Amino acid sequence: MQQAVRRCTSQESPVTAPYPNAPVSPAPHVSALDYDGRPVLVEPEIRRLDGAVREVAVPPFAPPVTHGSLADLPFDNAEAAPGAVVLSRKNASGEWEDVTAGQFAAEVLAVARGLVSEGLMPGERIAVMARTRYEWTLLDFAAWAAGLVTVPVYPTSSVYQTRWILQDSGAVALITETTAQGAAIAPELARLPGLRHVWVIDEGHVELLAEAGTGTPDGELAVRRGMLGPDTLATLIYTSGTTGRPKGCALSHGNFFAEVDNAIELLHPVFKVTTGEEASVLLFLPMSHVFGRMVAIACVRARVRLGHAPSLKPEHLLPDLAAFRPTCLLTIPYMLEKVYNTARAKAESSGKAAAFDRAAATAVRYGEALEARRAGTGNGPNAALKASRSFYDPLAYRKLRAAMGGKVRYAICGGSPLGRRLAAFFAGAGIEIFEGYGLTESTAAATVTPPLRPRLGTVGWPLPGTRVRIAADGEILISGDHVLRGYWDQQAGGVVPATRDGWLATGDLGELDDDGYLTITGRKKELLITAGGKSVAPAPLENWLRQHPLISHCLLVGDGRPYIGALITLDPDGIHHWRQVNGKHPVPPELLVGDPDLNAALWDAIEQANQLVSRPESIRRFTVLAGDFTEHNGHLTPSMKLRRARILRDFADAVEGLYEGSGQVTGP
Repeated sequence: MQQAVRRCTSQESPVTAPYPNAPVSPAPHVSALDYDGRPVLVEPEIRRLDGAVREVAVPPFAPPVTHGSLADLPFDNAEAAPGAVVLSRKNASGEWEDVTAGQFAAEVLAVARGLVSEGLMPGERIAVMARTRYEWTLLDFAAWAAGLVTVPVYPTSSVYQTRWILQDSGAVALITETTAQGAAIAPELARLPGLRHVWVIDEGHVELLAEAGTGTPDGELAVRRGMLGPDTLATLIYTSGTTGRPKGCALSHGNFFAEVDNAIELLHPVFKVTTGEEASVLLFLPMSHVFGRMVAIACVRARVRLGHAPSLKPEHLLPDLAAFRPTCLLTIPYMLEKVYNTARAKAESSGKAAAFDRAAATAVRYGEALEARRAGTGNGPNAALKASRSFYDPLAYRKLRAAMGGKVRYAICGGSPLGRRLAAFFAGAGIEIFEGYGLTESTAAATVTPPLRPRLGTVGWPLPGTRVRIAADGEILISGDHVLRGYWDQQAGGVVPATRDGWLATGDLGELDDDGYLTITGRKKELLITAGGKSVAPAPLENWLRQHPLISHCLLVGDGRPYIGALITLDPDGIHHWRQVNGKHPVPPELLVGDPDLNAALWDAIEQANQLVSRPESIRRFTVLAGDFTEHNGHLTPSMKLRRARILRDFADAVEGLYEGSGQVTGP
């Protein structure tokens, strides 16, 4: 088998270098565990090569769906439990009102009839450009019930980006949220001859569609739904385009079933009632992203009460959390970092920083003790640690949970690595984090933290029904029924394959530990190779520094250079607090660039981060940029990922300054 690895050269796809004869073994010390007497974990298959784990597989927990489609879900729910509350939405006065399964199915049917009455034919594409709101989920299921394919467009997309997606997908209809969005695309209509309809949610067009469809016979919808199956195309989701022009990921109804059915069974406490308390999810991440879309579908599938929050601004989101009171949140590490840093800043402002730090340290120890007990390597929290946690709960943890609505017990986190310490802190504070890893191409999660068997700092095991392989060059390969059928290619007349031999090359780098847990180490295309030939993955240091309260974002540079440097942007809230504590004049963050005290604080953070890596991989110099990386200025994707090429282009002078000795740089 050593030869099989060596034969995988740089000219040969790593997908074609499998490990079929590598010894297979289950993960040690793992046994089936259960919630309420039902198994939720099984032993994964592990393949090793030269002592290293190269492939891990977890069998599916849910049987494959062999007929029907996502379009059936609202109607199946209405038949099985018409009075069950499946969604909540805000009424005209801003109050949450419940929507039963029967009501939702009736609304889906009415809007689907309207789409048919407007002449939309089975298989045609309909684009939706809106924030996270009730109408998004309604339109998704209505479009499927009419036999259509939905195409999400980020509401923050430029006119050019929107036109590209509409052109490439061949969309015949566009539904925008606002009048301004509809007006913005108007000058481009001449270049979009196939776009026959533009509807606007805020102008009441969804209600008008429902009214227009009253004459459509039920039989027409029944026929259209009957034409759909697991292999039918459900949606085209375009990638963020961080490395080039966005590609349309063609996801089928079967892809979503494989993803959500196994996620529901694995994440039993999130999607099923285990304590007598109603399970509920408030969705505030973009539904234009596969992560939010998948969770919305999973909630409808499992009949978990789902709410939508369109704004991430604290003044909007915090009242929504307080009124909705979810038991689970869908989030990204950036938001959890902000929650922690904001809580500590408030404690420091009131003179209680030392108490908060003791509470945080207790939560981390408690979370790590829980992990050890579940892994069979420890006895769990001892009596003294339990007493300490109970003491700090009303002083710190309860306030943190209250800011999230008061009932949150779980959070599903993805997008980038969270970090071991922060995951342990939230676990100790009473919020269990299910961290995962995936792509649009894998219909969201490909791996996830298994309940009752977490390994903090990793992204867990393969989602049931998934195989994960590490190629000879360290690239992560995945296989499973949730992996996309291919990429949309209008010129080729449909979908072109995205996998080879059933494996998807993700472009991400990772490692599998002895028990099969995956850790993400970086991106292949983002590897920095210094002038000395040292390969450096920027993600570990970037993610660590991003957790610092003074730092909003960090981007490492150094490809072809003598050492690693960093571009740093400042966190406005963190800087405001730091300025107050250190008696600085009230000035915007950008005016603090070059402040020697600030540079000293940042260098202390960098020195701590450098302890994670070897000397050749460490940051030697940094520069603080005036202004932050944002989606608006084109430096972040809608899912908060860095657009490296754009940043390096826009800040080329700053990068040169790191190596010429000019500009605001600090280092040994």
